[in-house]
Amino acid sequence: MTSKLLPLATLNMLLFCFAFLPAHGRTWTDAKTGRTLKGDFVGVTDGKVSVRNANGRVIQFDVKLLSKADQDFVASQGKAVGGKDWPTFRGASRSDRSPDQGLLKTWPSGGPKLLWEFKACGKGYSGPAIVGGKIYYTGAFDGQAKIICLNGEDGEELWTADLGEDPGEGYNARWGSGPRGTPTVSDGVVYAISANGSLMAVDAADGKKKWSKELVGDFGGKVPKWGYSESPLVDGDWLIVTPGGKDGAIAALDKKSGETIWQSKDLTDGAEYSSVIIAEVNGRKQYVQLFMKTLAGVDAGTGKLLWTSKWPKGRTAVIPTPIYQDGKVYMTSGYSAGCKLVDISGSEAKDVWENKNMINHHGGVVLVDGYLYGFSDGSGLVCQDLKTGETKWKKIGSGIQKGAVHYADGMLYCVDESEGAVFLAEATPDGFSEKGRFPMPKVTELRKGTSGKVWTHPVVLDGKLYLRDQDLVFCFDVKN
Repeated sequence: MTSKLLPLATLNMLLFCFAFLPAHGRTWTDAKTGRTLKGDFVGVTDGKVSVRNANGRVIQFDVKLLSKADQDFVASQGKAVGGKDWPTFRGASRSDRSPDQGLLKTWPSGGPKLLWEFKACGKGYSGPAIVGGKIYYTGAFDGQAKIICLNGEDGEELWTADLGEDPGEGYNARWGSGPRGTPTVSDGVVYAISANGSLMAVDAADGKKKWSKELVGDFGGKVPKWGYSESPLVDGDWLIVTPGGKDGAIAALDKKSGETIWQSKDLTDGAEYSSVIIAEVNGRKQYVQLFMKTLAGVDAGTGKLLWTSKWPKGRTAVIPTPIYQDGKVYMTSGYSAGCKLVDISGSEAKDVWENKNMINHHGGVVLVDGYLYGFSDGSGLVCQDLKTGETKWKKIGSGIQKGAVHYADGMLYCVDESEGAVFLAEATPDGFSEKGRFPMPKVTELRKGTSGKVWTHPVVLDGKLYLRDQDLVFCFDVKN
């Protein structure tokens, strides 16, 4: 059974009925009637909280219908309530969809107003995690990876914390060194992974170390060819990471202590470059991850392998994070591989369709009202129908070749990886319509001598657009 958004009358009825069931997780209170429901917190997306009751049913309702204490609890989970936080890579729901409204629909000729810039973010490709008015990045300085905390108001550095070594060899030799993954923030703690697999938990207020693990030494993992690039996933009290390898490809840890809860013993693929997502399928929660030759789902409670879908076309590297909706998973990868939609609602995974209409290397894809938007190798920016896999339109040309895409308030925020140009386009299947473009104010010196490009994904939150090119971070005002 899939989650449903419940009207107030239905919510009141459920709160009344479930109040008499055995205790199960947190007690949730309706702000208007005072009726309660006991259930486990599952997550929150676009202001709607999902709760699993004692019978295992997942229900969904507006956060605003809950008591203030419940609303504060949801906010404390580091989720995007009211558009204030962006706690991890691609946001709380990992959809890369900003909750913002009231943004500019066109940009002036010179681009939106630059609010501030920060020039010391180091080497690397991490995007921002934004929680409680603070911004968290990772970067490398003289062979040392660090977590960096900035003041969101003016971009001033507040603190840095060590994340592990970042040697200028191996994966660093050609494409540029530095951490690849975005930090994840939850309950006042920042979690981050270095390219070498050092996993660190530090206090979000001052950067003081809480605990650390090594994905290779502690979990039997192996550093991928171009370094670990995953952004860790927080799910309630658990931290989910992908060390890869024979001891179990995916691991669940206690986020407070770092102690291992389980490792997926029957899923042993090597780590690639994607990040784990959560899927609620028929009331059962699972973690979905993409590997070189396999798309897989494991039980969230035990790590037991639930299903796999073969991806024989995966080669060299598979990177984009999968997208889950209504019992189906969409995946894509570059190097001529393509994309496919997989139905995981039954006893086994079944391919719905597969084609090469989207060949997304690493800029990511966003899903908006049944349509996918992303850069496809050789085709530029593409709009694809999720249900059928059909291409609705594609646009390629100068400054529209290849890059990263983010969604906010009906618009696509796109960064061309080669030119560093940023452009705004309507998110519509009716055709490509550009609404503004500007170059990044400066070009980093750190990519000289490497083949690295502008690979950090853009993020829009609280009316601000965040861009990064290695050591340079820019914040723009995009409010209407």
